[in-house]
Amino acid sequence: MLSPKEAESRAADLVERARKAGADAADALYVADSSTGVQVRLGALEDVERSEGEEIGLRLFVGRRSASVSSSDLSDEALRALVERAAAMAREAPEDPYAGLAPEDRLMRGDGPDVDGDDGRDPLPTELKQRALEIEDAARSVAGITNSGGASVSAGRSVIALATSHGFCRGYSTSGYSGSASVIAGEGAQMERDYAQHSTRHYADLDAPDAIGRLAGERAVARLNPAKLASGALPVVFDPRIGSSLVGHLIGAITGAAIARKTSFLLGKEDEAIFAEGILIRDDPHRPRGLRSKPFDGEGLPTAATDLVAGGRVTSWLLDSASARQLGRAPTGHATRGVGGSPGASATNVHMAAGTIRVDDLIGDIAQGVYVTELIGQGVNMVTGDYSRGASGFLIENGKIGPAVSEITIAGTLLDMFRRLVPADDLEFRRAVNVPTLRIDGMFVAGA
Repeated sequence: MLSPKEAESRAADLVERARKAGADAADALYVADSSTGVQVRLGALEDVERSEGEEIGLRLFVGRRSASVSSSDLSDEALRALVERAAAMAREAPEDPYAGLAPEDRLMRGDGPDVDGDDGRDPLPTELKQRALEIEDAARSVAGITNSGGASVSAGRSVIALATSHGFCRGYSTSGYSGSASVIAGEGAQMERDYAQHSTRHYADLDAPDAIGRLAGERAVARLNPAKLASGALPVVFDPRIGSSLVGHLIGAITGAAIARKTSFLLGKEDEAIFAEGILIRDDPHRPRGLRSKPFDGEGLPTAATDLVAGGRVTSWLLDSASARQLGRAPTGHATRGVGGSPGASATNVHMAAGTIRVDDLIGDIAQGVYVTELIGQGVNMVTGDYSRGASGFLIENGKIGPAVSEITIAGTLLDMFRRLVPADDLEFRRAVNVPTLRIDGMFVAGA
């Protein structure tokens, strides 16, 4: 795999080829990935996968006309044909008044922050296999576990480089590791499945195998013998592993494209109180070893920590250059992109600040409610904010977690849910989007 400096050279060379072919402006994104994954099941090796690849994408501008092309063949002949094809496509494309590179005066200067995203490790497949076996052994050792969907461990590395005709040229590398297990408890029609998973940038930060496996087993056993639940308006408490999806809906609603196209339920609500006053949601692209940390965005702008919500109010939209021009604003350093197509916008490492209430106290006054640990389906309308999803989890009875429940539906509107949301004090940084345990009163719950 190329080093970041070598990758920068590849991207810069393609931009230079585009300029020589008559492009008024161009940028190139180089991405290389390598990964090794090991899957075991019932104590035996089931699969070993190794993949390596590299790809480069070119975005070429002729005036306000543009085209994007990509190739996994990086030979000289292939790149020459790539540039010729992009130039021909751009000349025939319709004009876009908002198209163009990021403003030159806003590009990142210097090397940017070190986010400690690559530990340089390359574990052998034998080491990954042993770790996967230990994860599954721990899961299967939990009383009540009757079968296994398997355990897996993976290790990978990526190199990313971006070059633009404005003079920006930077690259960086990241490593990534993951361990998971999925097991089954019970027998016959009473079987239940659950899982546990952990992903990190550094191999040393992965949870111990027995911790991952034991958690998967305990979760599956806890789901046995689900109780019935009558329909009605109830408090719903979201486990942190799925509560993050609520913040994901917020992020989708404040992207520039959604606002510019008028397809967001938050349209016109910038600076309005949509959460309780104490709610803070922050995007931090410089978090050391963060799963989405990066020194610059998909257009070469510097990244920086941003409060997406402060005092319960949305502070800004997430804007790439095109959506910023369309809205008459400046880009915010949140551009994201792949090797094909134009940039969009999104957040990086996001967290909702912890509240001041202990989890036991958060649920302590709930006579009857639901603690949700799994969401099913995609029943969210991002234009209206209507929310309806299948769910499973546990009953809350007289302030205590009770028996499992499954095949229920929880529904509401995202604006109402945001306004009623109350966070507990148990925030942990384990995912790309992190939240504490969340309580929302008055959601409609339909029992099975």
